[in-house]
Amino acid sequence: MSTELKLGVNVGYWQREPEDQTETVLAAERLGYDSVFTAEAYGSDAFTPLTWYAARTSRIKLGTAVVQMSARTPAATAMHALTLDALSGGRVILGLGASGPQVVEGWYGQPFPKPLARTREYLDIVRRVWRRDEPVTGAGPHYPLPLPGGAGLGKPLKSIVHPVRPEIPVYLGAEGPKNVALAAEATQGWLPLFVDPEQIEPVFGGSLAGRPDGFEIAATVTTIVTDDLASALEFAKIPLAFYIGGMGARDRNFHLDLIGRLGYAEQAARVQELFLDGRRQEAIKAVPDDLADSISLLGPIGRIKERLQLWRDSPVTTLLIAGVKDEPTLRAIKETADG
Repeated sequence: MSTELKLGVNVGYWQREPEDQTETVLAAERLGYDSVFTAEAYGSDAFTPLTWYAARTSRIKLGTAVVQMSARTPAATAMHALTLDALSGGRVILGLGASGPQVVEGWYGQPFPKPLARTREYLDIVRRVWRRDEPVTGAGPHYPLPLPGGAGLGKPLKSIVHPVRPEIPVYLGAEGPKNVALAAEATQGWLPLFVDPEQIEPVFGGSLAGRPDGFEIAATVTTIVTDDLASALEFAKIPLAFYIGGMGARDRNFHLDLIGRLGYAEQAARVQELFLDGRRQEAIKAVPDDLADSISLLGPIGRIKERLQLWRDSPVTTLLIAGVKDEPTLRAIKETADG
């Protein structure tokens, strides 16, 4: 159970058109929100908007949920993070994720197999870049440094910049039991995407058992404040249908597997079938109401206040509010959470 439930905002990634959410971020900072997180899929990147917001704020923490590891070498990610951390006065939280085979191999042209081993190796290199104890080398096999072969002139190097913080917090975006266990073992936090607060212990308790004191769980939660609960449910189903149906292959979809572990395997399979058959509106309608409601905050502010208690009673330490852009609604949510 969380002793204090912090609030952040997740502004996500751009969809269709560029979107500057500076006003939302500034409002969140004024209202005392703890953090702002950006994301990336296969369009806008996570670091550039975060830097844009960093230049306009002074207090709010700056996180990525998540940076896709295959998009950048470990050294490049370490450089991005240490640079932004320095410019922002030590406010960065580096959220990393392996993504899935369709994006990794289809978009980045990198091999997907052995994501756990790749993540361990990636984390090790990123942290050694920040610490600057010695020139960074790696035996591989995923990120060997220096690169074997090539020109044969590779040289172990050490960052010429002394980071503001040699230990920038790292959170891991993870859904499978082994990946969640890796987050608890090797990082400072876990970034769940679709999670029911009442099922965290039953579904993930074993994976989280070894987490240290101070371990953060920052859950992104679609939030819609409205008197029209039915419309809110329909809207909350849209990203669920997209991730269950479209963010993975028919026979390998980590989001589909997760929804199955939450108790909706049969319904999720139907959503995927409809989505992949091009029947997207039917796929959205096929998402169970109970599923969409359990992982979201929907309805009038009074109902949201009641459902916030479920998150307080869970291991979640930070709720990342997604989908809210205007200051009055952000204020209402903050006052409700504080009250």
